Amino acid sequence: MIRPAFPFLALPLLALFAIPARAVVGGLDAPDAALARSSVMVLSSRGGVCTGIVLARDVVLTAAHCAAPGVEHRVHFRDEAGAPVLLGVAARAVHPGYDAGAIAGRRRSIDLALLRTETALPARFVPAALAEAPAAAGTPLTLGGYGVARPGDHRSTGTFRTATLPVVEPYGPSRILVWLKGATASGACEGDSGGPVAGAGGGVLAVTTWASGAGKAPCGGVSQGVLVGPQRAWIDRTTAAWGTPARWE
Repeated sequence: MIRPAFPFLALPLLALFAIPARAVVGGLDAPDAALARSSVMVLSSRGGVCTGIVLARDVVLTAAHCAAPGVEHRVHFRDEAGAPVLLGVAARAVHPGYDAGAIAGRRRSIDLALLRTETALPARFVPAALAEAPAAAGTPLTLGGYGVARPGDHRSTGTFRTATLPVVEPYGPSRILVWLKGATASGACEGDSGGPVAGAGGGVLAVTTWASGAGKAPCGGVSQGVLVGPQRAWIDRTTAAWGTPARWE
């Protein structure tokens, strides 16, 4: 069951073209990390900002609420000179198990989507490997994203940051979701939806979908991701149809 949590959309696009700052509350700057080389931003024509995981030079995995039909989307990154680049989306596939009203209705939802870009990403992007291995309570996982570093400060969006947090099981073990929570306020926040949650070997086990608040802050509590392993059949079927199969550990 998905519980109410903090939505990650509705970041003003003006923040994106400011000087890149930080992301992930309580995290560390990691613009050169392996996860960063496999991550981009996903922008919505309604002003939403999310993170995406590169599976191939023209395929990006993200959260379904970051790629809802009826809204125009672009994949964003900065070139070697630091200038913003926007790629159009040629095709999208939203997981058939996605339920846009799941949070309000306390229903299960597979919040995943795949985007195929109109043109290929530069060669410096390294397709991420996906992982099916389960993660038991206490296992440290690393989440990353381009979201805000300080809740409410949209100008702190734009630089990839990571946070390594242990797995928790607030509702018991799950075959669909994974939850992370640190001893201090840290984790996903606005703009980090769709970002990677990876194991020690670097393989992406889950896609970030929401986070709860810590104290009076809207972020820094529990971070949740949808496990990719149980959705392998859908991911493989979609990427194979696009001619760019996903890579698994």
